[in-house]
Amino acid sequence: MGYSGIFSPDSGDYPVQCMHELITGSECTSCGLSHGFSLILRGRFSEAAEWNPGSMRIFLFFALQLLLRLALPVICHGLPGRRERNNLVLADSAVTIVMFLVAFFPLLRYQVFILKTLF
Repeated sequence: MGYSGIFSPDSGDYPVQCMHELITGSECTSCGLSHGFSLILRGRFSEAAEWNPGSMRIFLFFALQLLLRLALPVICHGLPGRRERNNLVLADSAVTIVMFLVAFFPLLRYQVFILKTLF
């Protein structure tokens, strides 16, 4: 998120380029995410969706994960026992896995398709 906040979507001066696009000449499902994240941070949501339709979903995953990682130690500190803390960690893990699958499903599906075509 810091990377997306530093580099302007208007100048397009991102120092990291897509290796897939450099090698194959075609875009992959993650192309445009950095640009989309930059636009989301600037409140330009419809433009972000044009760059990559999954940018909002993936951005929300990372934003929610940041909030959860900051809140979890505070919540754990207030719990009375070890069992309650363990239950919270299990619930957090389950929520994170579900959020990851929802956010990254199109990317994972594309990777499986690529692997099937290679083998």
